Amino acid sequence: MNEDRLVKIEIKIAFQEKTIKDLNDVLYEQQQEIERLGFIVNTLVKQLKAVSEFVPGSAAPADEQPPHY
Repeated sequence: MNEDRLVKIEIKIAFQEKTIKDLNDVLYEQQQEIERLGFIVNTLVKQLKAVSEFVPGSAAPADEQPPHY
């Protein structure tokens, strides 16, 4: 095998390994952000439910039975 060809292959492999590591790092950061945002959404939903219990007329129409029941 030609020495120059072997060097080119090694360079390509090194570049691919770095690219995979970079993509993995970004994916990990995105997953952390998704989990953080999910926690915030759950907290806001709980707070909204707690507030809606104390505010008269704040129940959503989907939570009420139709008048004919």
